[in-house]
Amino acid sequence: MSLEEDSLDYHRARPSGKIEIRTTKPTNTQRDLSLAYSPGVARPCEEIADDPEAAYSYTAKGNLVGVVSNGSAVLGLGDIGAQASKPVMEGKGVLFKRFADIDVFDLELDTDDPDELVRAIGLMEPTFGGINLEDIRAPECFEIEERLRDRLSIPVFHDDQHGTAIISGAGLLNAAELIEKDLADLDVVFSGAGAAAIATARFYVSLGVPADQITMCDSSGIITDARARAGDLNEYKREFARDLPEGDLADAMVGADVFIGLSAAGIVSERMIRSMADNPIIFAMANPDPEITYEKAKEARDDTVIMATGRSDYPNQVNNVLGFPFIFRGALDVRATEINEAMKVASAEALADLAKQDVPDAVIEAYGDGPIQFGPEYILPKPVDPRVLFEVSPAIAKAAMDSGAARVEIDLNEYRERLEARLGKSREMMRVVLNKAKTDPKRVALAEGTDEKMIRAAYQLQEEGTAEPILLGNREKIEATAESLGLAFTPKIVDHREDNHEAYADRLYELRGRKGITRTEAGELVSSDSNYYGSIMVERGDADALLTGLTHHYPSALRPPLQVIGTAPDATVVAGVYMLTLDTRVVFIADATVNQNPTAEVLAEVAQQTGKLARRFNVEPRAALLSYSNFGSVDNKATRVPRRAAKLLRADDSVDFPVDGEMQADTAVVEDILNGTYGFSDLDEAANVLIFPNLESGNIVYKLLQRLGGAEAIGPMLVGMDKPVHVLQRGDQVKDIVNLASVAVVDAQ
Repeated sequence: MSLEEDSLDYHRARPSGKIEIRTTKPTNTQRDLSLAYSPGVARPCEEIADDPEAAYSYTAKGNLVGVVSNGSAVLGLGDIGAQASKPVMEGKGVLFKRFADIDVFDLELDTDDPDELVRAIGLMEPTFGGINLEDIRAPECFEIEERLRDRLSIPVFHDDQHGTAIISGAGLLNAAELIEKDLADLDVVFSGAGAAAIATARFYVSLGVPADQITMCDSSGIITDARARAGDLNEYKREFARDLPEGDLADAMVGADVFIGLSAAGIVSERMIRSMADNPIIFAMANPDPEITYEKAKEARDDTVIMATGRSDYPNQVNNVLGFPFIFRGALDVRATEINEAMKVASAEALADLAKQDVPDAVIEAYGDGPIQFGPEYILPKPVDPRVLFEVSPAIAKAAMDSGAARVEIDLNEYRERLEARLGKSREMMRVVLNKAKTDPKRVALAEGTDEKMIRAAYQLQEEGTAEPILLGNREKIEATAESLGLAFTPKIVDHREDNHEAYADRLYELRGRKGITRTEAGELVSSDSNYYGSIMVERGDADALLTGLTHHYPSALRPPLQVIGTAPDATVVAGVYMLTLDTRVVFIADATVNQNPTAEVLAEVAQQTGKLARRFNVEPRAALLSYSNFGSVDNKATRVPRRAAKLLRADDSVDFPVDGEMQADTAVVEDILNGTYGFSDLDEAANVLIFPNLESGNIVYKLLQRLGGAEAIGPMLVGMDKPVHVLQRGDQVKDIVNLASVAVVDAQ
């Protein structure tokens, strides 16, 4: 089936289109409906009548953007009219929601009259927190945006103009840095003189490119003073007319440092690329096909060619989705009256800076699992990079506050945490631990320190100040890998083949000599296995915590710390706990990695340790001992184990959180069942600590919830160890290493 047919099927599948409205408050009871509508709704109406700003508190205005078009200049389709543009505008709404959690009403207005458009949009100001103009043809789009910005006290942003300008501007900042040229020295040639080209040229001037070094070409050739005097240009093109001889695009490109294409496919030849200055910057952004292909531009020169296009199948995609969702997010959250030039510059600078940072594994995997590092092939963040939200939106908010466009002041550190919460409960929960870790960073030994992921994790931990990472492994190999990754940091490295070798071997022999290990074997284990070495480090106090398991099977990675460090004084077993986060709920699942067939005593101990872990995440534990039986409904050997565990916990005065069981899983997590059918239960709210009767069931459930239920898993976190040790799953990502290292720091604290 072709892409076109697939697209038709995609859009007409029930429900038709791509968006719908969902309620955000309960509407189940008569009282709910009385609050949502008549008579209760009258009260917030009265508050807003007295103070219009109260609309941001009592309605969705503060998170609602109007995406408005008349369909007169739809990308790749032209003037298709308002109705036909609706799928595009719905798509824009999807991107707003997906990337920045902003709600959208799409509005398709059936008029080409600028006066009617300005009047219609202006009358809707009470509805929206901001207006995104889309696919309105030039030059009318300039006038419409300017008039609306003057008229309205909410942000108005024509993305076709400013989105391309901002994203390509970020690319220009980094490209100029790579070829070691100042923006003030660049000669820039534009192919195209429409809305995007005019706005982009204006923005480059804001970034520092002199206006008299920008040469703009339209379909008639170079835009010159002579053409302006002849009345050949509209007022927007006249802004970039230069005192130059008549000529075409090929003439303009001779000796130019930068080519910006916002025109038509295939109009630039390899000869024209060869005529440019050394190490040219080429942004060929015509869609769907660029002015010159990536391959031809690269083949035309022997020096460095930094190439960007609008396509996702080439490096350096100039994609507006890197801009508008995050720009509006920041603007909405400070109730900005406009999106001004300072805010646009801040956005470009934030994107440029982000491209220089280490790239998350999830982004690398999304683009083929190859290396992604700052350089000629990577001058812009990838559109799927979740960090764009945390970099651009705070930059926009700060610029709005600094420039006087904001109506409310916010704490930027707290704001970053609120943004993280928008991307999921797991980020919100981990932020609790990360903040605790930063208050008193501890030394975390990273076994398997030569692994690229461990090195990148060490870099992030050091940069963020959450831990003092110690990489265990071959010093030369670690240093070479860090350099190849472009990580500008000096990690602490301990080479377990050499450093403290004899002392650590003696200590291992002292601990395990009566358990089958000779002194020679101890020496061999310490020098060959960083898990043993790291365990001795923590046991001796030379490190505060240990992370291992990235390249080992779980049992073999757990064995050395169990043998060397052992369990805590108040514990007889260790257990593996996963924190699972769903949209509105967090649950801790144990045991999912260690104890295969636990006794009642073991289950009770695991529940206690898991409750303590929950509190490190600021979660007040409520524990359920799970079974396929509800409070004795089935009586056999298997159901008696969790039943007895619950009894032991309830009888233990040191257990200061509610516990009950045995119970079925739905009983544990559905409040109506607990309070209705089993009103006698010690749990009056749904359980958030779920203790499984054996490893098999715990492991199966956490993986099903993760894969089918959309839960995000953090862990496994080991509880019950005498000192902080956590064992990663093979193949974990860098973010998993950073998360578990931060948990280990809080353990050590």
